[in-house]
Amino acid sequence: MSKHIVIIGNGIAGVSAAREIRKHSDFKITIISEETKYFFSRTALMYIYMGHMRFKDTQPYEPSFWIKNKIELIQDRALSIDFSKKNIALKNNSSVTYDSLILATGSKPNKFGWKGQDLKGVQGLYSYQDLKLLEENTKKGINRAVIVGGGLIGIELAEMLHSRNYPVTFLVREQNFWGNVLPKEQSEVIVKHMIDDYHIDLKCSTELDEIQANDHQRVTSITTKSGTKIDCELVGLTAGVSPNIDFLRSTNLKVNRGILVDEYLQTNIEDVYAIGDCAEFVKHPKTDRRNIEQVWYTGKMMGLTVGKTISGQKTSYQPGHWFNSAKFFDIEYQTYGWVFAQLQAHQEKFFWKHPEKNINIYMVFDKASRKFIGINTFGLRLRHELFDRWLTEKRTIDYILEHLKSANFDPEFYATQEASIINAFNKQFNTNLSVKAKSWKSILNF
Repeated sequence: MSKHIVIIGNGIAGVSAAREIRKHSDFKITIISEETKYFFSRTALMYIYMGHMRFKDTQPYEPSFWIKNKIELIQDRALSIDFSKKNIALKNNSSVTYDSLILATGSKPNKFGWKGQDLKGVQGLYSYQDLKLLEENTKKGINRAVIVGGGLIGIELAEMLHSRNYPVTFLVREQNFWGNVLPKEQSEVIVKHMIDDYHIDLKCSTELDEIQANDHQRVTSITTKSGTKIDCELVGLTAGVSPNIDFLRSTNLKVNRGILVDEYLQTNIEDVYAIGDCAEFVKHPKTDRRNIEQVWYTGKMMGLTVGKTISGQKTSYQPGHWFNSAKFFDIEYQTYGWVFAQLQAHQEKFFWKHPEKNINIYMVFDKASRKFIGINTFGLRLRHELFDRWLTEKRTIDYILEHLKSANFDPEFYATQEASIINAFNKQFNTNLSVKAKSWKSILNF
């Protein structure tokens, strides 16, 4: 008898699970999502607003894909779940029953109880509905926007608004931009880039106190905690995101900040799993990883993992070493391993910066053993496969630097920086390293 698998959420986590289940079984699969009918690339939302893409261009699959793969799509909201009866109540007054349920409900923008946070013209930036709301809030033009929160979503919103020549004031609570993640040296590069090259009015060590409105309950200004008033017609709340699980908190599903799961993405309820942004590990399979990881690739990995388990191949979640990438206006960013804003007591750092361009690296290694711990790069593209291998092999900082050229993934004809980087390291640490370039394929034994 064929099982019915229901997935709530059609982001990368939910769709990856559906595809993996279909590869291994003929189970009935249903995906429920209120946001959109078809899966789209959430990271591409900004490019729709900037005019680089159309919404349909962000959809990886044609509508026929879902029919061909026998994946039923329901565009509706799940209002409640009766786990004892395996029944989901939908907003349109219908219901769906399941044999196995995958919760992939994603995130929602944080709100911290600011006065005026629910006014017209105040919004976050996460969903397709948020993008449409931004179009509505700016369709008549605005004199100024204020963005609250110095992270990746905030800088994306700043770039979007700048593309339409709207002045932006950016409020960042920390002393440095993304100061809880980036080392000061690299944060300063981003700050200079935003201010000098894009004229963003960046205000660090500044917190929102209140949002004011006119008689029509539309935002007209904000006040900071220092008492400064800033006139504006749009406020972007981008101070992080939280698991979107409010409708599940009154059930017998165990939750904390997110839905609690084990290494198999299993919840405390039989046949119920949670993946992606909404999942929180009771204990992460890798001890150095956060219990909630709200990034694209971990959502995909969780989807593939639970898809195998539901298909009869019980599989634990094994994400490998931490990595991530982003873009700060014109500066590309990559990170491999662990680089924290504050150096640990047993760690040493090496920071190299190009004298003219926005290119730099920040590397961390153990003082005693010289074991490589992590790297941040700005403006340099590095091969993920090599750094994942080197972290597994616990290579030294010396080995990494001497073979850094092998990991270079910049396009052809780009100027290489490895000789300059090694010369700077030799000078700072009194070493005698040299470039030892090998084919990246030979290192990986391809």
